[in-house]
Amino acid sequence: MKEKNQNFFFELNLEGDHCIKHVFWADARSRATFDYFGDVVSFDTTYNTNRYNLVLGSFVGVNHHGQSTLLGCALMKNEDIQSFKWLFECWLRCMGGKAPKGILTDQCTSIKRAIELCMPTTIHRWCIWHIMKKIPSKLNSYKGHIDIEQEMSRVVWNSYTKDEFDKNWNDFLTKYGLGGNKWLSELYEDRHIWISVYLDHHFWAGKKSTQRSESMHSFFNKFITQNSSLRQFVKQYDNYLTSGEQAEREFDAVDFHTVIPYATKLAIEAQFQHVYTHEKFREVQGQFRGKVNCITRSMHSVHTLGRTVRPGMIGGKATDLFRSDYPTSS
Repeated sequence: MKEKNQNFFFELNLEGDHCIKHVFWADARSRATFDYFGDVVSFDTTYNTNRYNLVLGSFVGVNHHGQSTLLGCALMKNEDIQSFKWLFECWLRCMGGKAPKGILTDQCTSIKRAIELCMPTTIHRWCIWHIMKKIPSKLNSYKGHIDIEQEMSRVVWNSYTKDEFDKNWNDFLTKYGLGGNKWLSELYEDRHIWISVYLDHHFWAGKKSTQRSESMHSFFNKFITQNSSLRQFVKQYDNYLTSGEQAEREFDAVDFHTVIPYATKLAIEAQFQHVYTHEKFREVQGQFRGKVNCITRSMHSVHTLGRTVRPGMIGGKATDLFRSDYPTSS
């Protein structure tokens, strides 16, 4: 691959018997894509290649059409801190030393520590979906565990300020006598890396989970079996990139030759239509449609430079139409 294209990047970490311990690679397309769409990356290691007992780690971003884009792959024998540290250092070298602004991963202490060591300025976010999936197995020993699970979900999803979350969480623990639960205590200590209200002021490209990485893994599952060779695996990796590249070109063509009608008569909507791709513009239109059904009222006025500025409030909450990762108003 390197002989075909000098911008192909790879590093090998071999054991004494010359067997692979770790390997990382990214081709020229992935490296170029990172320059444009490397603000937010998800990293996931849930896919196992089985035959070699190596775990696949993938770096996945989001392009301007909201499509998943592969930013590098690794095969790993171990999932300890040093292994992830080796991988993240390789990935940073591959990407010219530029770390993403945000990274999403599964709840893993080894990954968390490696990110702290290698990317100290990157905001780390745990996949909230994976944490919520653990609730039944972690709490099913308690009497009335179904009510407990439902109440915890309400606290996690329906707390809109940090203070409100803290109060709701403590009330939840007190109500069900869960103050001594170690798993819940540890989750609360780490609330700043998985609870939305602590993270949503950062840009996340609409992502709250690592499910984009998992969708890439499902692609490999269609073409890779337990008997597939490493050569076949790398070939399918190249096929995945080619299919993604083709899909992006097709979306670019549709955007260039077609126009999505306005949903409202607001002048600001025309600005979004002009600069956004169709996929992103549809998200903004959802915000505009929701706004039409809300009652807007002035809450207070601020005098500045002879002008009066009246920040509006919708439904009792501040609304930011420029953030496509906010939920649509209802």
